[in-house]
Amino acid sequence: MLIGRCILRALLLSPAIGSAQPADLPPLDATLPATTSSIPPGVQWSSPELGDGPFLIESAVEAHRELRVVVVARDLQQPWSIAFLPDGEMLVTERAGRVRIIRDGVLDPEPVAGVPEVRAGGLQGLMDLVLHPDFGQNRLLYLSYHRPAGERAGETVLARGRWTGSAIADLDNIFESGATGTEGSRIGFGADGMLYMTISAPGTGEAVLRSQRPDDYAGKTIRLHDDGRIPEDNPFVGQPGWLPAIWTLGHRNGHSMVRNPWNDTLWVTEQGPNGGDEINVLKRGANYGWPYVSHGRTYPGPRVSESTFLEGTELPAVVWVPSIAVTGMTFYSGRVFTGWERNAFVGGLRYGETPRTGQLQRIQFNENWEEVRREPLLLELKQRIRDVREGPDGLLYVLTAEARGAVLRIEPR
Repeated sequence: MLIGRCILRALLLSPAIGSAQPADLPPLDATLPATTSSIPPGVQWSSPELGDGPFLIESAVEAHRELRVVVVARDLQQPWSIAFLPDGEMLVTERAGRVRIIRDGVLDPEPVAGVPEVRAGGLQGLMDLVLHPDFGQNRLLYLSYHRPAGERAGETVLARGRWTGSAIADLDNIFESGATGTEGSRIGFGADGMLYMTISAPGTGEAVLRSQRPDDYAGKTIRLHDDGRIPEDNPFVGQPGWLPAIWTLGHRNGHSMVRNPWNDTLWVTEQGPNGGDEINVLKRGANYGWPYVSHGRTYPGPRVSESTFLEGTELPAVVWVPSIAVTGMTFYSGRVFTGWERNAFVGGLRYGETPRTGQLQRIQFNENWEEVRREPLLLELKQRIRDVREGPDGLLYVLTAEARGAVLRIEPR
């Protein structure tokens, strides 16, 4: 799917980019050049059963050369997100529409009550769960999920509820995107106290143009007050034709929303198609280019775009070619793995469309937050990795994205 360079430049050099003014977008019925290639048959090879552990692994950082991976909990159905409560308990979302709680290292067999009805199909379902920054006082938490919206369709929705200690009460949808045909969604709070969320866009066909449409939340990140109100200082508020919650545009499929604790910027991992995974640093009103800019190829093989950069779009901080099907992310700032300070850890489902290559990658940056090296970890487990979080104990916790998924803990040997 190659999109003409002249059309791209006309769009991306319009006043909308960088100055938060409306742009003239290509007509929605625009015909994209046809692809004659067929998709080669994929390799069908399921992940192996995860053993009991612990598993001994190594890191290239000498101070943390010898590590072990402990299975904290297993038999979770495609776990997606993990959140740590102040008392050390863990809440884990399952994409099928359940929240589970782990107390003292034991998974409660009963799901948490109060979870909304979820449309779980394809890559839709219950997504992220985050706590309010003042959770200790207000007990508020947030869920992003796909609400049933007609036959075989789900709408990306943001809900807020109150944690009672054993259930979610007073749950209310505080933002309804109206966007269907969407997949991954993540939530995070910025240093400004505002609530941010990713809303994915369809990944193939002419629907990819939705990422550039100002009247569609697909392919955008949004910014809200913690009660769902739209801030008056959002970049497109009051602009004719623009939806007011939009913070950034031109995204494909966002799988993290992480605040960098050293400079208070928000970082988003974004899945490309066959190549072109990215980490993007969010900037007010910025356009990240999809599908006009990409390092990826369509699944049959041709490039998504002629351009990996066009003036008026933001360059990614990190790019993967081939794709690792990048997922969740965290920055390490704890006191256990001091040699990993300022490193980012990201999950991956598979490398280069090949099964049994799921991994956790450690990315090291220089003082300007430019990538200097990467290290793959957990490859020997042959598991798809969905999320990674730093725990309050300074250890790393990892979710496997399997039908019988697990919570893993990485610790010194």
